[in-house]
Order: sequence, then structure tokens, then C-alpha cells
Amino acid sequence: MTSRRWTAGLLATVAAVALAGCSSGGGEEKSCTSDGLTVTCAPDQRSKTPKMSGDLLTGGRYDVSEARGQVVVVNFWGSWCAPCRAEADDLEATYQATKASGVAFLGVNVQDSRDKAIAFEQGRATYPSIFDPSSRQALNFDIPPNTTPATVVLDRDGRIAVVIRRAVTQDELKPIVERIAAEKPASN
Repeated sequence: MTSRRWTAGLLATVAAVALAGCSSGGGEEKSCTSDGLTVTCAPDQRSKTPKMSGDLLTGGRYDVSEARGQVVVVNFWGSWCAPCRAEADDLEATYQATKASGVAFLGVNVQDSRDKAIAFEQGRATYPSIFDPSSRQALNFDIPPNTTPATVVLDRDGRIAVVIRRAVTQDELKPIVERIAAEKPASN
């Protein structure tokens, strides 16, 4: 099997898994859309966020459930990942541009050493990152290490609104984050 066919098959499988995550399990048609690398779900079709907590690179702990009421942008990255390096400035710029709107960012460092991850973050990110060398947190979100980088946008109710399985730019991420931040929480 050629590398292209294998990659195409993997991407189709990843998109199918992401779309399944947006469904509520019934047989009716769901209102999630996908272009193969980005999945977006309507508010009434979003799935709950898997449990996610861990040790931060800089010390302390983080639990995503404590961010309920905020939009949380979760980015899975590694210091070894060239596309992660390319998107780092765009992620930080989007964080700075949206944090006043009740938006939090969280990095999840996968398949890495703590020293390399800390060195990578210096001067690139002011938001926290969980250290996840075994990719356990990433796998909870159906993000295998070979799809790094990936970005997941959680709405204010802690549901998965958007999954992007590639590097992002500020021009594409900021409008997504602003749209999710403008939504009224379902729990109110």
C-alpha cells in the first residue's frame, strides 16, 4: 500500500471518528460538517469533553472541568513537530486577541521530554501546557500522535465544538474561537 493511500485512509478514518464524536448516538442525521481535516458541530450535536487533567510543564495541575463557563482552545503539540513550530505564533496571537472574551488556551505536549517542551514554549506561549509524554490525554480526544498538531475548541458548556487535525493560522482560528465565544451557554 502506498504512503498516499495509507494517509488518505487514515484521514478518512480520523474524520469518521471525529464525526461520530459529534453525534448523540441516535440514528438521525447529525449536523456536523467536515472537510476531512476540520469537523464542526452545531451546539445541539456536540459531545461532552472527555476527562482531562494533568501536570503542567511549569508545575502545578490543570483540570479542564474547572474552566467550565469559558471557551477552551486545546492544542496538541510536540517540540519535535515542525508544523507545531509554524503555528505557535498564530496560536499565541489568537489567545491574546480572544482571552478578554472568556477564552482560555491550553497546550497538551505529547511524545516529548519535559526539558525540550519547556524550551520550545519559551517565548512562544504564555498559556499553560499539560505534559503528556504518553499521549494519554490526546488519545482521550481521539488524537493519535501521528496527527499532531491538532486543535480542539470546547464551548462554554465543555462540549467539543470544533476539531482541527492540522496546523492552524490566526486568520482561520480566531473567527472560529470568536464565533464559539459569542454563543450563549446551553446551561443558562
